[in-house]
Amino acid sequence: MMVLVGVVSVQVGAAFAKQLFSVAGASGVVLLRLVFAALVLLAVFRPSLRLDWPTLRVVAGYGLVLAGMNMCIYQAFERIPLGAAVTIEFLGPLTVALFGSHRKLDVVWALLAGTGVFLLSRVEGGLDWVGVAFALAAGACWAGYILLGAKLGSRTTGTSGLALAMAFGALVALPVGAFDSGPALLSPMVLIIGLVVALMSSVVPYTLELEALRRMPPRVFGILMSTEPAVAALAGLVVLGELLTGWQWLAICCVVIASVGSVATTRKTPESSDPPAN
Repeated sequence: MMVLVGVVSVQVGAAFAKQLFSVAGASGVVLLRLVFAALVLLAVFRPSLRLDWPTLRVVAGYGLVLAGMNMCIYQAFERIPLGAAVTIEFLGPLTVALFGSHRKLDVVWALLAGTGVFLLSRVEGGLDWVGVAFALAAGACWAGYILLGAKLGSRTTGTSGLALAMAFGALVALPVGAFDSGPALLSPMVLIIGLVVALMSSVVPYTLELEALRRMPPRVFGILMSTEPAVAALAGLVVLGELLTGWQWLAICCVVIASVGSVATTRKTPESSDPPAN
């Protein structure tokens, strides 16, 4: 439930964020999202800055992939439909699921989700290849987010590590976002919508996903995230009016079936039922 609620929140937030691109630019919206998310997390959880060197490296790495994932996927959103961008981005967690699998049945679910990824990307008129490249880069960062998130959860308590990583990610995005958008970021309406986007796309989903990663192995998390393309396509339809083709509806069925199947057939093991010691 944590993963699924996070998925819905992040994709609806992304749809609202896309509406800001014409005013503040993709990089500027990313900066607002990360800055507001960092401020909220730091204010609420007040994490300690006393970290050992291995933990500090994990926090910095996690913040770097967070910034990279957000900057790349928002550049993709600017060029290709929301559903198609998230579908291509999903190749990252799908790869984690495939390489982390130890059962043949897990491979079946991952391959079914992969079929959905292929079908959902069949957009009439083709896709902008720059947008595709940004989505692929976001997928690589997403894979790193999953793997580093598990390490962050084992080295920090609560959401202290997430708060520090979000602050580091905001610093990474600051030069690009400020240069790209400039004074437009100071508009009151842009700031308000940016705060909403930060809560929906960063604070809520990342907090829930980090807690979920404490309770399940990365491979199961990766398979569950197969709902991302379907939810993104639906958010694009409802919020942005991005229509779906018959192939895309078939793709939604594939990824939903894969997600339900992976949950229904996952056996309860010590690895997935008990959170690691902090």
